Amino acid sequence: MKKIFIVLLAAIVILLSACGGSEEEKAEKKENPERKGESLVLAIGGEPKEGFDPTTGWGRYGSPLFQSTILKYDKNFNIEHDLAEQYEVSNDGLVWTVDLRKDAKFSDGEVLTAEDIVFTYETAKNSDSVIDLSNMESVEASDKYTVRFTLKKPQSTFIDLLVSTGIVPKHAYDDNYNENPIGSGPFQLKQWDKGQQIIVTVNPHYYGKKPEYEKLTFLFLSEDAAFAAAKSGEVDVASVTPSLAEEDVEGMNLVELESVDNRGVMFPFVPEGNETEEGAPIGNDVTADKAIRKAINIGVDRQALVDGVLQGSGTPAYSVADKLPWWNPETVIEDGRMKDAKKMLKDAGWITNGNGVREKDGLAAEFTLYYPSGDQTRQSLSIAFADMIEPLGIKVETKGKSWNELEKLMYSNPVMMGWGSYNPLEIYNLYSSETRGEGYYNINYYSNPVVDDYMNQALRATSQEEANSYWKKAQWDGETGFSARGDAPWAWLVNLSHLYFINEDLEIGKQKIQPHGHGWPITDSIQQWHWKEEK
Repeated sequence: MKKIFIVLLAAIVILLSACGGSEEEKAEKKENPERKGESLVLAIGGEPKEGFDPTTGWGRYGSPLFQSTILKYDKNFNIEHDLAEQYEVSNDGLVWTVDLRKDAKFSDGEVLTAEDIVFTYETAKNSDSVIDLSNMESVEASDKYTVRFTLKKPQSTFIDLLVSTGIVPKHAYDDNYNENPIGSGPFQLKQWDKGQQIIVTVNPHYYGKKPEYEKLTFLFLSEDAAFAAAKSGEVDVASVTPSLAEEDVEGMNLVELESVDNRGVMFPFVPEGNETEEGAPIGNDVTADKAIRKAINIGVDRQALVDGVLQGSGTPAYSVADKLPWWNPETVIEDGRMKDAKKMLKDAGWITNGNGVREKDGLAAEFTLYYPSGDQTRQSLSIAFADMIEPLGIKVETKGKSWNELEKLMYSNPVMMGWGSYNPLEIYNLYSSETRGEGYYNINYYSNPVVDDYMNQALRATSQEEANSYWKKAQWDGETGFSARGDAPWAWLVNLSHLYFINEDLEIGKQKIQPHGHGWPITDSIQQWHWKEEK
């Protein structure tokens, strides 16, 4: 009990320190209501441990905040210009030419030019990070405000790198840039108290619409602590879990944002017998059977998982990219069909034994489903999933393991995984024969030559419309695909809603479908937020 008290006391001290929550300050704020327009306090996620360097991945799941990008998405995923005035792609899809705006400056007052674009992309390519620029042959400045990218082969998804990669200054980039970012975005970093908060102020040189407030304070609090801060009126925006979202918070509204922050079961696609170069076993004889995978997909009740595990804060998931422009709505299936699922298994030769478990040629329909230990949502989903498919005669044991342990187990055992981004290249990475066994990509060793062909045509496309048509066919073309209607190498289950308590006087506008929860995706349009006008 004493230990719990000490932890809670420490959390309160940190919170008050971060918020500047003295009684004098609170009184001053009440007496000077105009201060409301000057700042926001947000508790919307954990501390970015790797810092704020776009060349190593900062900003991939939301706005890079301090940096501008060449292009950006609007709320309907239409391409808009940011640093670009215009861009064009050559007929063969290999050369991308970008004309830059001439009024962009970094927060230190230096002009942003094509040389900064070249430096950013060359640095990112050589960073050995999550940013994949391996297909970029070269990037060069044609003149002060024109950049030319040359690719090794056509890649329609290159446009997503132009959307997500923040531009860093060549003159001010060093080994400490991740902790002291300088950019041309709407805000600049003023203070970083490690483990507690960052304080952000408006970039006076920003070329776009000026934010309505001068200062943002991001608190690094657990969701429980963020909720406590919301209850005490110390924050304007707080990210919370579904269990906490059931509470009422005076002066705040609960906002539920739809997402493709999905969770699903990855099934090893090939039979047992091989190993990775590191000696990890590959394949699983049970899940290699298509009837097992298909029966699970039609037997599981996704809405029941949303209502139960997520307490209604989510949606059923049928793919890795539900409702994004490259998603095929034909991947939605009628699920919860236990009778049909049982018949499918029986017709495929899986017969129930005396213990209620199905067998085929002496092989029992049983496996272990792993999830990352410490992730309560994935644990609860795994347990509920196992209970849900037990009536099919499929026995599932659930176990939590560290990510280090999972890296040895994930090629031969089902794992409760999570994905969801604004880049259709994620589809290629998860389902291409070329990415089998590459890190966390295609860990089930899925392969379908028809799917490969569609995805390669999507990459070679010179327009987003053409590319999306092929991404959709890769999911399901009426006969085959990687969705549950086709090979079913995954059982996608749910998309998590992102839940926030937001000051009732704060208007954040319509938001895009949120990606996976890393990187504060709600900040994507933060310079457009404003206080509601008093009536």
